[in-house]
Amino acid sequence: MRRRTLLLAPALSAAAAGLAACTGEKPRYHDGRLYIGTGNTTGVYYLLGGAFADLVTRNVSGFEARAEPTNASVENIRRIASADMQMGFTQADAAADAVAGRAAFDGRPQEVTALARLYENIMQAVVRVDLKIKTVADLRGKRVSTGSPGSGTEAFAIRVLGAAGLDADNEVTRKALSLGQTTNGMKDGSLDAMFFCGGLPTPGIADLIASAPGKYAFLPLDELLQPLNGKFSNSYSQVSMSKSAYSMPDDTATLAVSNLLLAAPDMPAELAFQLTRLLFDHQNDLVAAHPEGKNIKRETARQTGSVPLHEGARRYYGA
Repeated sequence: MRRRTLLLAPALSAAAAGLAACTGEKPRYHDGRLYIGTGNTTGVYYLLGGAFADLVTRNVSGFEARAEPTNASVENIRRIASADMQMGFTQADAAADAVAGRAAFDGRPQEVTALARLYENIMQAVVRVDLKIKTVADLRGKRVSTGSPGSGTEAFAIRVLGAAGLDADNEVTRKALSLGQTTNGMKDGSLDAMFFCGGLPTPGIADLIASAPGKYAFLPLDELLQPLNGKFSNSYSQVSMSKSAYSMPDDTATLAVSNLLLAAPDMPAELAFQLTRLLFDHQNDLVAAHPEGKNIKRETARQTGSVPLHEGARRYYGA
């Protein structure tokens, strides 16, 4: 979903710039309006993004922030690079692709910087129990949602299918659907399986599991770690998804990828410093929005891989 551009914005921006020139004030970055790319409205990015936007508006003088629902990682990166947004959530694998100019960004490297490494996104592969699907390879010929088009979930899901020996476009009936559309498809029987990569618990998946206890199961993905990391530069890790996340009978061995909070490279260093500090000075507000907020760790936040830290974030971490 793209926000509407107000027709008066250019005139107001020009007026603000003229006033600043007359008073000797330095114009505020993007006239004090910051847009944060998140993800599906039933996902963790959207919940944490909304909470962070509120923190910015309340605590950074002269700035107002707004969290925007999007198709997540890839779209957020593109919109930051095009100056349509100033911050955005992304999976680290998608951000690494952007910097290198590969996959969804083939031949078009994107200039992005990070404020922090956040929590881990967990790849959740949900199947209908009645179909007796036990492995990813069993999805051959099945109707599978790989997530919103242009999302980190979609890219990761296609890679998972490939690691299991399946061509995502020819050996499964692949549907690129938002999380809401996906869970509805699982409920009405138009889908056999779904992938979603997000924090735990993901609200939309929690609602799906609770809607019909015993009807759905999670596929183990741990056996695909080695072929994935052999091809994609050790971007992924193995994790155990606790049965308590969705009140399931057993834990599930699955895969994870780190999340990053990105910022536009042209953001002033002082503003980037303040935004990075907010993550930790007001972390309890993020935890109140979603439990994954507690998994943002200052000691690992600077570990953003091939994505460079913004100058202001480097100053905050003392890097």
